[in-house]
Amino acid sequence: MAFAVTWGRASVGMDAPPVRVEAHITGGLPSFNIVGLAETAVRESRDRVRSALLNSSYFYPKDHRITVNLAPADLPKTGGRFDLAIAMAILGASGQLAADRLDGIEFLAELSLEGHLRPVRGALIAAAAAGQVPRPIIVARGNTLEAALPEQARAFPANCLTDVVQHIHEGHVLQQAPRLVRTAASHGGSLAEVRGHHAPKRALIIAAAGGHNLLMHGPPGTGKTLLARCLPSLLPPLSSDEALAVAAVHSLAGRLDDGMLPGRPFRAPHHSATAAALVGGGSDPVPGEVSLAHQGVLFLDELPEFTRSVLENLREPMEAGTVVIARAKARAEFPAAFQLVAAMNPCPAGRDCRGGVSCVCPADALRRYQGRLSAPLLDRIDLQVEVPAVPVEVLAAASRTEIEPRSEEDAAARNIIARARQVASARQGMVNARLGPQATERICRPDTDGLTLLERAAARMGLSARGWHRTLRVARTLADMRESRGIGREDIAEALAFREQFGAAQTSKPG
Repeated sequence: MAFAVTWGRASVGMDAPPVRVEAHITGGLPSFNIVGLAETAVRESRDRVRSALLNSSYFYPKDHRITVNLAPADLPKTGGRFDLAIAMAILGASGQLAADRLDGIEFLAELSLEGHLRPVRGALIAAAAAGQVPRPIIVARGNTLEAALPEQARAFPANCLTDVVQHIHEGHVLQQAPRLVRTAASHGGSLAEVRGHHAPKRALIIAAAGGHNLLMHGPPGTGKTLLARCLPSLLPPLSSDEALAVAAVHSLAGRLDDGMLPGRPFRAPHHSATAAALVGGGSDPVPGEVSLAHQGVLFLDELPEFTRSVLENLREPMEAGTVVIARAKARAEFPAAFQLVAAMNPCPAGRDCRGGVSCVCPADALRRYQGRLSAPLLDRIDLQVEVPAVPVEVLAAASRTEIEPRSEEDAAARNIIARARQVASARQGMVNARLGPQATERICRPDTDGLTLLERAAARMGLSARGWHRTLRVARTLADMRESRGIGREDIAEALAFREQFGAAQTSKPG
């Protein structure tokens, strides 16, 4: 038979649409053409497939005209993920395999020149999509564990092209990969390691309980980074659905280690990161740091050192929880429900502008430094807290004692956070930070005294509508932490106190 069909999977954002791989062999001038909006890496499959077939001792119809069509034709095809599907289609079209045995199987692997199967990015997403059809999918041995993670998937790992051909010929040569669900622990620091800093610790617990964004500012070496690294260990474990969603993003980025479901992500990109690295991009869009931090923490240290245009790209993901990357030939959407934790010094020199050490920065330099953060970006940060220098006597007391830091503080914090999140989940099915405007007005309604205080503070502080709603959400979290159904004046007062810390720091130094 001169015609055969196999199936593969493309990669478009978080989707893996099916691709029908059609091979036709006919007489004419010898050639090998791949059509169907295939980019360079896909067109290079011709050479990989030819060498893999010959080195695996199969006949290659070199004196014929070979046409491979990847349908639908208007769907962009990228990478080497179609190599195995193309090779199997050619074997079927040349009569070396029964073509009717190929149509119900999907193939996802890159081929080496000697016929070995190599893993590809996004195997988890492709296997999940194939399982919904349902069709079995043959993958490279390196994709075994992640391809077996979706419950409905039927993944068959193989080492080389010969194994796949024998499986099609004889059946039961390849064994279905067992579903091994292993979850990595969420590693992080411990609150017991942080000396003093009661207000920053309180802000961190509030942020964890409600999923709120947090900005810490203070001199270098005061513990801002250490505090940020405590957050993943304070958050509750991911649910199975959340862990699979996080694993899918990491699989697409090629960062899923040994098919293990990740714990709460903690991403800390350097301040030299580009916009594409932070939010994703490229001609073949791939997820950026905001998506790799999905359901976890995105920590931006030295926040003003990031390029302002790069930081402005965070505004939409912080609101929507997703990133949409549009290109001329592709549009990709990635999840980005991350929790932003940022840290910064009070001035370019890193001095405490209001403490005992006088700031050496000129007023213009200080204004330019703090002006790198736009008002719309700061408006999206719910909690702002100062992390001052640790008193010498506190450090000295810690150095004198030989007692190891106790973990009771972390355990108590986790209990408070877990209870508050359970209350919010039972009430609205999500953390308070993800509430929309209408839900905020319905769920986060304060009592009369609290509303009066918020009205006065909003007029004095110039709160925007977004700032008003975010203050209410923080107050709702504070009420949940003390297991109160109503939002009182004390909740509003504490939420407001954590909102204008950085603004106070900006105006404290005379110009």
